[in-house]
Amino acid sequence: MSDDIKRVILKPYSKDKFEVVQDYFFECGFGRVNVPKGYITNGANIPRMLWSIYPPNSPEYLSAVVVHDFLCDEAKSYEDYQKADKVFFIALKELDVGWFKSAIFYHACRVYHFMKYKVLRRK
Repeated sequence: MSDDIKRVILKPYSKDKFEVVQDYFFECGFGRVNVPKGYITNGANIPRMLWSIYPPNSPEYLSAVVVHDFLCDEAKSYEDYQKADKVFFIALKELDVGWFKSAIFYHACRVYHFMKYKVLRRK
């Protein structure tokens, strides 16, 4: 893990939701992402049947998840979601999440956003 990356600090907010305790910053080739204090997240949207393998709030990747959630909440276009997914993958790598797990998370997000914003909106 990079020496200059820090982890997001969260506190419980409500059932299955957490609040960012202090501003959190993540910088990469796409610019600086500023997740403000008070931002509410539910962690990773992982199907419950996979929680024993990939817990939704694992400290291993939770900081990347919060950055991704924030970018998705701010997204206004499909391209914004593509950027959010790419930043998510970069953040996972910065946190030293393994390549295989990072690839699974990234591609799951890409498929979800493609289905939600390209396929389902055609109807």
